[in-house]
Amino acid sequence: MRLMMIGAALCAFAATPALADRPGRGWIPVGALAKVIERQGYHMTKVEADDGHWEGEMTKAGRVYDFHADPRTGRLTKVERDYD
Repeated sequence: MRLMMIGAALCAFAATPALADRPGRGWIPVGALAKVIERQGYHMTKVEADDGHWEGEMTKAGRVYDFHADPRTGRLTKVERDYD
């Protein structure tokens, strides 16, 4: 059920027109990025291509975090708690 919800959310984000950058050649797909993030105990809730990297929001233990991820590997390069 959880995977179905992630898939539905990712499809919704992919179908939404965005003013952000577009993923480049060789970028890790959004679904693969979600798996990389899940293996670290987070749940990805928002993602977009921005300024040459993946950028988005994720949750862990009820807390919200902003992140940047390497576009080719999905490795998290920046994680900040979102207090908004």
